[in-house]
Amino acid sequence: MSSSDRVHIVTWNVGSALPPDDISSLFGPHAGDGSTDMFIIGLQEVNSMINKRLKDALFTDQWSELCMDTLSRFGYVLVTSQRMQGVLLLVFSKFCHLPFLRGLQTEKTRTGLGGYWGNKGGVSARMTMFGHPVCFLNCHLPAHMRNLEQRMEDFGSILQQQQFEGGTASGVLDHDVVFWFGDLNFRIEDYDIHVVKSAIDSNKLPLLWERDQLNIAKNSESILDGFLEGPLKFPPTYKFDVGTHTYDTSSKKRKPAWTDRILWRLRCTGSPVPTQNAALQRGLTSWLGGATKVVQHSYRSHMGYTCSDHKPVSAVFSLHFPFKVDLPLVTLEYVKEWTKVSDATVRFIVMSNFQRSSWDWVAIYKVGFKHHKDYVTYVWAKADHGSQVTFTEEDLPRDAGEYILGFYSNNMNTIIGVTSPFQVRTLPDVFLPVFSDVSSEDDSTLVLLAPASSRSPSPGKSKHHHRHRRSRSPAHSNTPMPSLQGLSLHPRPLEGLPSSRSPCSAAKKERLVSPQDTLPSPISPLTPRSPVSPGGGVSAPEALIAAILGEHRPTQVTPTGGRSPGKPGETSL
Repeated sequence: MSSSDRVHIVTWNVGSALPPDDISSLFGPHAGDGSTDMFIIGLQEVNSMINKRLKDALFTDQWSELCMDTLSRFGYVLVTSQRMQGVLLLVFSKFCHLPFLRGLQTEKTRTGLGGYWGNKGGVSARMTMFGHPVCFLNCHLPAHMRNLEQRMEDFGSILQQQQFEGGTASGVLDHDVVFWFGDLNFRIEDYDIHVVKSAIDSNKLPLLWERDQLNIAKNSESILDGFLEGPLKFPPTYKFDVGTHTYDTSSKKRKPAWTDRILWRLRCTGSPVPTQNAALQRGLTSWLGGATKVVQHSYRSHMGYTCSDHKPVSAVFSLHFPFKVDLPLVTLEYVKEWTKVSDATVRFIVMSNFQRSSWDWVAIYKVGFKHHKDYVTYVWAKADHGSQVTFTEEDLPRDAGEYILGFYSNNMNTIIGVTSPFQVRTLPDVFLPVFSDVSSEDDSTLVLLAPASSRSPSPGKSKHHHRHRRSRSPAHSNTPMPSLQGLSLHPRPLEGLPSSRSPCSAAKKERLVSPQDTLPSPISPLTPRSPVSPGGGVSAPEALIAAILGEHRPTQVTPTGGRSPGKPGETSL
């Protein structure tokens, strides 16, 4: 990321509707130019009928699929997700930032029916972004004008119950930056529906701001201390007749309201510079500028969408970090020319305090992939097999295009090292990958994270590296195929072996490594059940039970090849 890191957030109550054909306008006119570093999507009222939840437990839900299809075209991949019945949170990022998004964890809190039902509540995803803890919280709070007090109580319960393990930020409000968004269901008090509609028609929105419940509550509710929101310069986003741009004309005649909101909160003091010397830490933290800063660039509605009785809302922010932890834990290296099978080797250098696992792997991804399982092939990088892996002839890509290499850490549930994109060209009887000599700014293409599906062979079943690809090649021979003789890599003209030290050139020159960022994440943010994990090793009866309860109970694979039940109620990607 650059010194100013741009985050685009979308919230939408989709009203159980099927997704429209095109949602690209939700991500702004510049989604394809690479100026945005992360996209965060919070949905509410995703269809969660029992039969639909069962289908989503076994297959990718339609909203997640559409978001991945749309953003992968722009060069973004799914980092993590969390779903609780109809409340869904999706986090996307440029691939080159993934080694620096660490400590990924997700949580969810039910508040419907006294905490037993997940139709209302909150889902969150937290991480350290370049060494700074950031949390994204998507909520669906109780409806109706009369339930203001219940909304505040539920929000308090969500903040109290959502606790994260390890690191310096155990609670939501302990993070340097918190983004809070969703269908918060705050209404406009006092004025009747005719006054509200008249103010909207005459564009006298400030008249309505004064009676907005959330604006009033920020002056009286201590739980809202520190939360900020941009001016509401767009009309209320609820309630519309479905399929129209007309406010509710039903017999209920719901009064228009700004139910769909995006707020943020900064911790008073930022994260300290990671160093073992306390005096140096205080000095560097002060010198580098102290706390993280957030600037909002836009806050708007998208009135053109009519499939729901709510209109989507988006906001764009820049995060200014005083320093960045931007050294990868693993640096991947490759030899220049592959003329025989033994040359198709990737070597890696790991930091001394990085804990390896027999479940680590090195994968080849094609640029434009959607998520961590969208690999071409991977090879186990078992700790007892040294610091290199070799791809066989059948593992190598057969299609021309751009590819990247990524090192996945099982302990940290993320990719912790990536290369720059390289070009694969196919000529008659020649297979020719070429590492393109592009500027580091152009390196910001894509990549992703996490282990193979639970159907993948266990690395403990063989003494040799297993090779896996999404579509099997024809029967292979023990002798190299003639095409390998023409395989050549042309990396950047660096001395010695080329490396993937910094896939994003805009990063600051200061490179700082936090000891806590190298520790394994205690909770996997990428369990088998997810929007990108069809089935995920969950049997049909388990999926049915989970669907009825509104929970997902993923099956987890142990290093010994056995299976252990997932944490009850835990669903995260």
